[in-house]
Amino acid sequence: MAIRDIRVVPDPVLRTPCETITTITPAVRRLVQDLIETVDDPGRAGLSANQIGVSLRAFSFNIDGRVGYVLNPVIEEVSGEQYGDEGCLSLPGLWYETRRADYARVRGIDLDGKEIVLDGSGLMGRMLQHECDHLDGHVYIDRLEKDVRRKALRELRSQGQ
Repeated sequence: MAIRDIRVVPDPVLRTPCETITTITPAVRRLVQDLIETVDDPGRAGLSANQIGVSLRAFSFNIDGRVGYVLNPVIEEVSGEQYGDEGCLSLPGLWYETRRADYARVRGIDLDGKEIVLDGSGLMGRMLQHECDHLDGHVYIDRLEKDVRRKALRELRSQGQ
């Protein structure tokens, strides 16, 4: 198992929707272990499989000392609203005010094929939406208001990304 390198924009894997995991193989088990080891670092709230170059629907999280994962997550419910700073490991150094639902609930499975439900408000709600966006081939700057998105894209270009 290993801490994996993070893919950054404009890597095409970040813009490609991830495939559903249909069979729990040894490779999927290794992927989950790598996701958990890679997210378990201060300042990291979540990490999707495509951020480490694997186009499968899986992510890990590290919120308030709770580290875990979910396979094949689907957002079931969102409610409320929050507007606050958001960043991304695949867009290093960029932080922009992003509008998200305050609460989110995600349903998926674990490595035994058993159902997992993750939910929460605030940072947990933001992370659930952010990681599911990654698995659908989106990064958070896609959600920014038009003028702010242009500014973020200029900043990315100036960083050589």
